[in-house]
Amino acid sequence: MLRIDAINSFYGKAHVLRDLSFNVCKGHVVALLGRNGAGKSTTMKSIMQLVRPSLGKITFKDEDITGLPSHQIAKLGLGYVPEDRRIFTDLTVVENLLVGRQPPREGAVTWSQEMLFDLFPNLAERRNNRGKALSGGEQQMLTIARTLMGNPSFVLLDEPSEGVAPVIIEQMIKVIGQLKSEGLTVLLSEQNLHFAQAVSDSAVIIESGMKMFDGTLEALNSKPEIRDAYLAA
Repeated sequence: MLRIDAINSFYGKAHVLRDLSFNVCKGHVVALLGRNGAGKSTTMKSIMQLVRPSLGKITFKDEDITGLPSHQIAKLGLGYVPEDRRIFTDLTVVENLLVGRQPPREGAVTWSQEMLFDLFPNLAERRNNRGKALSGGEQQMLTIARTLMGNPSFVLLDEPSEGVAPVIIEQMIKVIGQLKSEGLTVLLSEQNLHFAQAVSDSAVIIESGMKMFDGTLEALNSKPEIRDAYLAA
């Protein structure tokens, strides 16, 4: 469903992604793993063309999206949940969801507010609260829910467990499982290996913008030397 083919991305003169290639199959949850600064968020931004790769190609549902405007990529059904959340803090939960609303898409779930409140009970209880009154975990939930209001077929989740309480992480695990059961495809950027293992079918490990591992979680668990080399603190 998504193919990353030898992309190279830069911030100014800093070469962040180096010939990075991997695929994400339809209906799968793939964890993009690596230490802080490994290039995970840059990979997400490169897919959305918020950072334009200078070399390489990105294909989504058999369409070359390299160089397309970000809003056009979103209209193709690619949803992006950024690491820094970017909710509208002066708007209520309901108003934030309305901002993200898009028309139904063929082959994708059409999410309603009530469906999302069933998925995120915390948000249902705080539907009339402003974004700034929510906890960090609740803001993360709101960011995911707002993205789902766009009815994507594929979701990019950038560090969803960062800075949230363990009880929220457990809720996130259930949410991602539900998204997968609804047929969504997910690319998940994470440092939390426990979280990634609980929700993912396979993993890609990057270090200094280069791919160091690409395979199933079972294969990764059988290679502790890989985990120690590229995922240890």
